[in-house]
Amino acid sequence: MLEADNRPWGRWEEYLNEPGYRVKRLIIHVGKRFSLQRHKKRSEHWVIVRGTGKVTINDETRVITAGDRVFIGVGDLHRLENTGEEFLVVIETQMGICLEEDIIRIEDDWGRS
Repeated sequence: MLEADNRPWGRWEEYLNEPGYRVKRLIIHVGKRFSLQRHKKRSEHWVIVRGTGKVTINDETRVITAGDRVFIGVGDLHRLENTGEEFLVVIETQMGICLEEDIIRIEDDWGRS
């Protein structure tokens, strides 16, 4: 693991970070969600590996479970929420310029927007 960070919604762990792409594991706690956000410089591809939740992309919200895949394009408004009874675990592959500073928060449960 290259880096990790605890957040109010759970934790992320970084496993690869090379020019043009980055791979993380997201662990979202039960009943938590991360910011409604977008990115200007990267897209994201999520593979749900454990748990149940809801994903919002632009104006669409749908239920996701282990085995589902989600694509977030550059500029797409998105949010992930754990609605299950165990951790929601996601493998996230970012493509583009993959910096933490490229998070534009629109709405946030912890006042970070």
